[in-house]
Amino acid sequence: MLLIRCPYCETERPEVEFRHAGEAHLVRPADPMKASDEEWSAFLYIRENAKGLHAERWRHAAGCGRYFNCLRDTVSDKISVTYKAGEPRPQAGTSTGTNS
Repeated sequence: MLLIRCPYCETERPEVEFRHAGEAHLVRPADPMKASDEEWSAFLYIRENAKGLHAERWRHAAGCGRYFNCLRDTVSDKISVTYKAGEPRPQAGTSTGTNS
């Protein structure tokens, strides 16, 4: 079981308290009504799904209820850092807020 650190509660909790919310740092088209069908479809459905270090969005559903981001290795399932929504993606190797 993963232990995930909520950057708002500042505690590590079991993964059953959290809900995965997909890829982090997606940018919605500025004017969705002017976006082509292809652009809108790409925003809604096309995801990186990279093997290795990946930025993800999570929600602390059984805690504060807030969304936050993390960097998780999709091969080892290890979360290297969690950070608040709206903050920029940390550089790889950042050790602040590490998880077991």
